[in-house]
Amino acid sequence: MAFLTDALEGLAGLPQPAVLAVTGALTLAECTLGVGFLAPGETALLLASTTVTSVPRFAVMWLVVTVCAVAGDSIGYYLGRRYGDRLRDSRLVRGIGRQHWDKASDLLRRRGAWAVFVARFMPVVRTLVPASAGASKLEYRRFLPASVAGAACWSALHIGIGSAAGASAKYVESVFNGAMWVLLGIAVVVGAVVVLRRCGKAAAEPRELEEVA
Repeated sequence: MAFLTDALEGLAGLPQPAVLAVTGALTLAECTLGVGFLAPGETALLLASTTVTSVPRFAVMWLVVTVCAVAGDSIGYYLGRRYGDRLRDSRLVRGIGRQHWDKASDLLRRRGAWAVFVARFMPVVRTLVPASAGASKLEYRRFLPASVAGAACWSALHIGIGSAAGASAKYVESVFNGAMWVLLGIAVVVGAVVVLRRCGKAAAEPRELEEVA
């Protein structure tokens, strides 16, 4: 467990602006069409969130991640608006899987702008929904509020999970280290008892032989 807390402490030792910049950049890339499969935005967010140890830090990271996620969505929307359904036949979407594009399109047909919010919590599909929304001519004034709401909830959830995980890792290590000392003490006591019993038996055997003789 020590290596985990060492890694978390190393991350926490970085300047907060650097942590925010890297996290924001990866989040923006993760939310842009297709790039989400190359940039580990969600993983980076969870890891960076382990440095969140106060309400102000939570608020700043939440704001940065939300803005970057909405920016990534807006880029995807713009691409969909410009290229339309031709994106479905692009090499990028073919590599991801056309079935995911079709699933995003179907979700938008059934849910409208609400699909933009829901898709934020759906792996793979969330990367394609903004572009699909642009291609389907969903009005940006309807798209943007759903994107902001989804990004705000998604980032708050992941930052909360990451922050709790960081605190839990340190707690678990402290408990683990304490337990190791207890187990070591028990092992020493058990070993001493076993050795004493064997010594006692070894000393008793010659006396028994003398009595028989």
